[in-house]
Amino acid sequence: MNPEQMRDASLLELFQLETRTQVQVLNKGLLALEHDPTSAPQLEACMRAAHSLKGAARIVDLHPAVRIAHAMEDCLVEAREGRLRLQAADIDALLMGADLLQRVATPGAELGSEIDELVARLSNAPHALPAAPAAAPLPKPADFLPPIPVLDEPPATAPQRRSSDAGLGEGERVLRVTADTLNKLLGLSSETLVESHWIAPFGASMLRLKRMQAGAVQALDGVRAALAGQALDAQAQAALDDALRIVQQCQQELSQRTSEVDEFGWRMGHLAQRLYDTALACRMRPFGDGVGGMARMVRDVGRALGKQVRLEIEGESTQVDRDILEKLDAPLMHLLRNAVDHGIEMPQDRLAAGKPAEGRIRLSARHAAGMLLIELSDDGAGISLDRLRVEVVQRKLASAETAARLTEAELLEFLFLSGFSTRGEVTEISGRGVGLDVVQTMVRQLRGAVRIQQVTGQGTRFMLEMPLSLSVVRSLLVEVQEEIYAFPLAYVNHALQVRAEDIEQLEGHQHFRFMDRQIGLVSARQILRTGGAAPAAETVCVVLVGDHDRLYGVAVDRYVGERTLVVQPLDPRLGKVQDVMAGALMDDGTPLLILDVEDMLVSVQKLVEGGQLSRVDGAGAAEQARRRKRVLVVDDSLTVRELERKLLLNRGFDVAVAVDGMDGWNMLRSEAFDLVVTDVDMPRMDGIELVSRIKADPKLQGLPVMVVSYKDREEDRRRGLDAGADYYLAKGSFHDDALLDAVEDLIGKART
Repeated sequence: MNPEQMRDASLLELFQLETRTQVQVLNKGLLALEHDPTSAPQLEACMRAAHSLKGAARIVDLHPAVRIAHAMEDCLVEAREGRLRLQAADIDALLMGADLLQRVATPGAELGSEIDELVARLSNAPHALPAAPAAAPLPKPADFLPPIPVLDEPPATAPQRRSSDAGLGEGERVLRVTADTLNKLLGLSSETLVESHWIAPFGASMLRLKRMQAGAVQALDGVRAALAGQALDAQAQAALDDALRIVQQCQQELSQRTSEVDEFGWRMGHLAQRLYDTALACRMRPFGDGVGGMARMVRDVGRALGKQVRLEIEGESTQVDRDILEKLDAPLMHLLRNAVDHGIEMPQDRLAAGKPAEGRIRLSARHAAGMLLIELSDDGAGISLDRLRVEVVQRKLASAETAARLTEAELLEFLFLSGFSTRGEVTEISGRGVGLDVVQTMVRQLRGAVRIQQVTGQGTRFMLEMPLSLSVVRSLLVEVQEEIYAFPLAYVNHALQVRAEDIEQLEGHQHFRFMDRQIGLVSARQILRTGGAAPAAETVCVVLVGDHDRLYGVAVDRYVGERTLVVQPLDPRLGKVQDVMAGALMDDGTPLLILDVEDMLVSVQKLVEGGQLSRVDGAGAAEQARRRKRVLVVDDSLTVRELERKLLLNRGFDVAVAVDGMDGWNMLRSEAFDLVVTDVDMPRMDGIELVSRIKADPKLQGLPVMVVSYKDREEDRRRGLDAGADYYLAKGSFHDDALLDAVEDLIGKART
C-alpha cells in the first residue's frame, strides 16, 4: 500500500494492515515461548502486540477483536507474573487467537462461537500453578524467575518493526514505495552507469588530439628552425611567432581539459556505480521477511501428525531480491512439509533410535561466490534407497537391472519427476507426487538449481542455488554470426574448446566425449536461425548446458567474456520470443540478448526428434573431409557398429554410423560418402533393399557398397552381389585385416 493509498484507506483497512504485522510478532514469540515459557523478552513482545491490537480494535469499533486480544493479554499477564506456566495447549489457544484476529478483520466473518470457545479456553487457565495453603505460604513461582520489568500501559499504536527494519536507527523514517517505481529507478540507474562508461573513450580521443597538437608544435618549431638562417621581414616573423604562441597555448589548454575530463570520468563512474548499487539494494529484503510464518506451519503440521518438530532458521538477515523471495515461498513450503511428513520420525521411533523425541529442521540462507545458497536439512530417517529403487521399477521408469546399477545421486533425481511419490496413500499433506517437481520447476525459473543429499537414518539435505537478484545476471558472453548473446552462468555447466577431429558422427548426430560420456553437439546458429555455417577454426567453442538426459553442447563462434548484466525485460507487445529471456546493454552501450536456456533445450529436442540437426564443422573438420575419405557404417548391432567404426577411424577414415537401413538411406540423401558398409538383416529397411535403392538412384549408383553379414552361404553372397553390392564379406571370417583390406581395395587409402 503506497502513501496515497494509506491516506485514502479506511480505518478497517489500516487495522487489517496492522493486524498482519502484529500477528507475525505473536507467532514468532509464541513459538519461542513453547520452548522457553519463562522468556521475559518474548512474553513482553507478545503482550505488547496483543495490547496494541486491542487498542486498535477499539478505535475501529471491532468488539470481537477486542475480546480476543483482551483474553490473550490476560493469559500472557498471568504467565509473566508466574501464576501460569504456558503449556502446549495454552500455546495452541494463543495461536488460534492470532489466527482469529486476522479472520475477524474480514467484513462479514461470523466467528461468534469460535471466539466464545477461545475466550473460555484462555480464561479457564487449566495449567495454572496450584495455590499454596494459607497456613504455610510459600514463595510465589515468580520469586524464582528472573525479574521481568512491569510494562507501563503502552500506547495502542506502538509500532512493531519487521526484520527488514531492524537495522534502522531510531530517528530514521520508513517510506513505502511501489515495486514499479523501484524497477524504473533501477533501470534509470543502470542506464546512467552504462552512459558513464562513454567518458573513458572520450578521454582517450582527447589524448590522441593532445598528441596531434604536440606534433603541430614540433612541426612549427621545425619550420622556425629551418627559416632561422634566412632573412624574413618583420611581418612574416611576427606571424610565425604568433602561430607558435597560439599552438602552445592550445596545447596547455588541451592538457588541462584532458586532466579535468579524466578526473570527471572517474568521479562520474564512481557515483554512477554507487547510485546503481543503492538502487539495487532497494530491491533487496532480508530472508527472514519471507519465512516468518514457516516455523508456525512446521509446528502445526507436526502436531497434526503427532510429531514434535522445531524449525531453526539461520541467516534471516541475508539480503535477497524481493522477487526471488516471493517465488521461494511455495518451494520452501513443499520442502518443509515433506521434511515433517517423510523425514521426521514419530517420537517413540526417534527415542528407540537414540535421537531426541523432538525432530529438528534447519533452514539457512547465505551468500557464496555471488550466489544465494539456501539449505534445508532435517535429522530424520533419510531416504530409503531400496524402497526408491523398487518404486522406480514399479513405475516402469527403469528396468530392475538398470535400477540396480544406478548411483545414489542418479536414484535421488527420480524424486523430482512429476507425479513421483514414495508415499503409498494420498493425504492432505503429501502423496500426490507434485511437491519436489514444483520445487525444481520454480528454482529453474529463478535461474537456479536444486540438489539433494541424504544419509540413511541421519537425515536429508536439500541445497538450492540461485542468483542474488533477478535484476542482474552473471553471464557468459558469446558471439554467433557477429552478434553478441549471453548465457546465464547458472545454466552453464562448462565452457569448452573441442578439437574438430574429436567430433564424431554417431547414429546420424554429432557427438564429442567429455567426462566419460557422449555429449550431443548442436549449432547455436541453427537454434537461433542466424544463417550460414560457422567460420573456419581448428577448434570449436562449445557451451555445455542442460542436465542428465538433456545435456547438450552448443557450438558458438567465439567466447567474448564474462559480464554482470542488468536485465532489461523485452517489450510486452513482443510476447514470448523463442529462445530469448531478456535484453541487456554492454558497458559500451551495445545491445545484446540474454538466452532462455530452458527454451533452447526444448528447441534442440525438437530438432533432434525431427532429424533436422545440421553439422557443426570447423576448419579442421572441413580440411579432414577434404583429406580423408568418408565411410558410412550401417548396422543395427551396437557392438558391430562400434567395432567397425573404430577400426576404420584408426586407419584414418572419416566414419559416420546409422542404426538401420532407413537411417542410412536418409543420411545418404543429405551427406556425401565414399563408401557404404552395411549389414543385411536390419529393422525398417534391410541391407539388400538399401543396396538396391543406392544402385537405382542416379546420384548414388556409382557409390561403392560393401555388405558385411553373418550369412556365409553362396546363395546369400549371390543375393547381395546381384542387388548391386561391390563386395561381400562374411562376419564368420571377419577379422581386422579382412575388413580394412576390402575397404582399401574398393576406395584406396584413407587420405587423398
